[in-house]
Formats: sequence, C-alpha cells, structure tokens
Amino acid sequence: MRSALSLGYLDGRRAKGTNSLPTWLFISVVGLLVFSAGAVLFGQATGLGLVKQEAGRPVAVRDVIISRGSGDIVVVTDAVSGEMIASYPQDAGGFVRGSLRAFERMRQVAAMPADAAYRIIKWDTGRISLSDTATGERIYLEAFGRDNAAAFAALLDTQGGTRP
Repeated sequence: MRSALSLGYLDGRRAKGTNSLPTWLFISVVGLLVFSAGAVLFGQATGLGLVKQEAGRPVAVRDVIISRGSGDIVVVTDAVSGEMIASYPQDAGGFVRGSLRAFERMRQVAAMPADAAYRIIKWDTGRISLSDTATGERIYLEAFGRDNAAAFAALLDTQGGTRP
C-alpha cells in the first residue's frame, strides 16, 4: 500500500530547500557590526568624534532635606541650619514632589536612609543638578525643562547656598 503522502499529487513535487538568510545580507550585517565596534573603539582610544559635556565648576551648592510632612505636604529644609526653605501643599510643587518620589524609590531599592540630604548644585555653565548624597545619583534638571529646573534653582538662593 502506498503512503498517504504519495496519493498522486505529492509524488511529483520536489523537496524545497530551507529558507536561509541570503549570504550577502549576512555578510553586510556582520560588516556593519564590525565597523560599529571599530568606530567606538577608535573614538574611545583617540577622542575623535566624541561629544563631551563638561559640567564646569560649581558656583553655588546647598544641601537640603526634602521630606513629607503631615497631610502630604512636602517640606524642604536646609540640611546645615535646619531652617525651612519651602513648603509645598498637596496640589503644588509638582516637579519637586515628583523628584522626591523618584529619589525615595532609589533609596528604598539601595536600602539607604530616607533622611539623608540632597545636594542642589548650580554650575558655572548655568546648569542645575540635584544629587542624592546617600546613593550618589545625580540628575541634571535642564533635561526636564527650564521651569522644572527653576523650581530647584529657587531653593538655591544666595542666603543658603555656599560658594565652593
């Protein structure tokens, strides 16, 4: 008895080869990867083609403690003097509140104390950064827009900010 595959209409068919990647495409992809890796190594070794942003020198520095008070009020106090700098009720201070939430999460993951100070730095290039002294994380606030950077720049006034 003949098998089910040989009922007549499959007898004359030739077996197809497997669908493989064309050789030219494979060689092109490997060549692109080798070129990319070579360009990165060349740039790192010689410094050509690299774009570097220098932070500059700090112009003003202030260590602050940002904490949540009763009624979900965010309170910003000077870490050195203990003086209250600002207080944001529940519906205000959106970026300061959001930054606190992000840094609280980073501290929780790193198992760091929640009451450590944050460092606000104004650089001579005009940039403002916020550093977490507990985890070492630093964010440049201009990436979030001028208004958001200005929210932290207002906390770095001339009375509390020290000049390095």
